[in-house]
Amino acid sequence: MTVAVEAHELSKAFGDLLAVDRLSLAVRTGEVFAFLGPNGSGKTTTIRMLCGIVTPTSGQGRVLGFDIAHDSEAIKARIGYMSQRFALYEDLTVIENLEFYAGVYQVSGRQRIERVRELIAMAGLTGRERQLAGQLSGGWKQRLALGCSIVHRPPLLFLDEPTAGVDPVSRRSFWTLIYGLARDGVTIFLTTHYIDEAEHADRVALMLNGKMVALAPPRELRETGLAGTLLEVEAEPAIDALTVLPTVPGVKEVTLYGAVLHVLVDAGLEPTTLEARLREAGLVVRDARPIRPSLEDVFVSRIKSAAR
Repeated sequence: MTVAVEAHELSKAFGDLLAVDRLSLAVRTGEVFAFLGPNGSGKTTTIRMLCGIVTPTSGQGRVLGFDIAHDSEAIKARIGYMSQRFALYEDLTVIENLEFYAGVYQVSGRQRIERVRELIAMAGLTGRERQLAGQLSGGWKQRLALGCSIVHRPPLLFLDEPTAGVDPVSRRSFWTLIYGLARDGVTIFLTTHYIDEAEHADRVALMLNGKMVALAPPRELRETGLAGTLLEVEAEPAIDALTVLPTVPGVKEVTLYGAVLHVLVDAGLEPTTLEARLREAGLVVRDARPIRPSLEDVFVSRIKSAAR
């Protein structure tokens, strides 16, 4: 097994703020690796350190075999990087943007012409070649940005919340392109706060307050990420149940999911105990049953634990 990205005790402080706290990880070549966490959890700072954009305060890291503190230019030449605000030139056309980035990455001659044509087709931008980038919708800008970031065929692609603010249909189209790259052997390192995107990664790291609090395949996180039993409770009014349930001994967490509640309880606590307490409080109970946790349940539980 070869490693594309590795970090050991990597930290970054901005004054008194410790944005990343002693992070250690290894990303295997060819894997889709997801950093999942809320805003301010250290995801973007980590990627910027690994890309050689920000210097670590302490610790070590290597990307494609190069040291992030001393070989930043070598790293930048060999990776693709797409941020939430990718630097498209809005006064240039689609094809002019692609040709510009091909020049930046020293893709020249016949190879450049063929690569630009290939990326236009891959991104579904055929017929839009002469359209100004500034006139594209968010989803089309995103596809163009991806094309610009991989124009030099990098073996490793960093994606920093690339679909934030993009509509669901465009997000789905974008990830079709990404998983196509992964099938071709490109290593994908992405940050996201969308649970459904992380679900499709080979492994997920949960980031909270600058620390990695869990690292495992999504299925393993779902099966082992909660300490206790998860119950789904349907009661009316749900907002009142949200107040009553935490008073029941053995209830650890209560979270409202639409019209139902997910209740994390100590192993062995029966749903009938919750039903009885809710009825004592004058609530109507429709159902209370054990369910299998989702990755979102694990994520929310870890955030609540960190807040406590």
